[in-house]
Amino acid sequence: MKRRPALQALVASASAAAALLLAHGPALADGPPIKILVGFPAGGSSDAIARHLAQGLQQELGRSVVVENKPGAGGQIAAQTLKGAKPDGGTIFLSNSHTVAMIPLTINNPGFDTAKDFIPVAMVAVNPDVFVVNTTVIGNPNAGMKEFAAWVKANPGKGNVGVPAPASAPDFAVGVVAKALGLDLKSAPYRGDAPIVQDVMAGQIPAGIGSVGAMSQPAKAGKLRIVAVNGTHRLSLLPDVPTYAELGIKGYEDMIFNGVFAPAGTPANLIESYNSAITKVVKSADFVEKLSNLGIQAQAGSAADLNARLKATQDFSATMVKNAGYKPQ
Repeated sequence: MKRRPALQALVASASAAAALLLAHGPALADGPPIKILVGFPAGGSSDAIARHLAQGLQQELGRSVVVENKPGAGGQIAAQTLKGAKPDGGTIFLSNSHTVAMIPLTINNPGFDTAKDFIPVAMVAVNPDVFVVNTTVIGNPNAGMKEFAAWVKANPGKGNVGVPAPASAPDFAVGVVAKALGLDLKSAPYRGDAPIVQDVMAGQIPAGIGSVGAMSQPAKAGKLRIVAVNGTHRLSLLPDVPTYAELGIKGYEDMIFNGVFAPAGTPANLIESYNSAITKVVKSADFVEKLSNLGIQAQAGSAADLNARLKATQDFSATMVKNAGYKPQ
């Protein structure tokens, strides 16, 4: 007699799981683990977003979801992997805008064509960049962009600014800042945000541009100071930090976004099912909180929303590249 309630509970649980899977279409209900490709190493912001998304999707779909890091060349390796994947829903790509929007403008043969090889699935997040300085090097614990500019003018040849990758939006942004403020600044390309943080804190370089997620904790500890943020408005996380535009620097308003893409040829019903599941995860309080703790803003959106954001970023990036006089390599 005691077994009946337990059996009924088990049946009810199985029925609920089946209903959840069917809600997202039979194609997502079973099969091997779903792979989320990431074009950067474990530990970075893209990887963190992907792992939180994978956890949420696994709970939402009742199917195993794993993150597969394919680091290298600013995400090109992961993008090429997606291009060669079967369009059966088994492999998707969490990409940032650098890979799908900037790389095609700066590299002659990246090994993929965003418009032809990928299908937008869903928006996931926006990840603002911030400009940071070492206040000890500048000699003012409350230094902002104005004080940094004065220091650069007083120290010719020392205006080096770390950026996470060559021919990236932050790399071109150094030129935007230099032109707007009449400064002699030079980009110092790194491989990601982490080494920029280390070198700015150590005084090896006086300033850097990187994600707010990478810079916020060292800033809270007083080891560097955030003096500007890109975007069209201040961040709630950093209410006292002005935007570039507020400082008279125009041309770096577009924020890096993260979105999910599928291989070309993926059936429309799969795209719709994925968008439904991803949107539910991205809107969840748990996901929003986890990303917020990293200084990243969760932002849900349809496939059409992601496509529109992609096109807007491509246009913005094309202007940056043109203004910099950069020729694709």
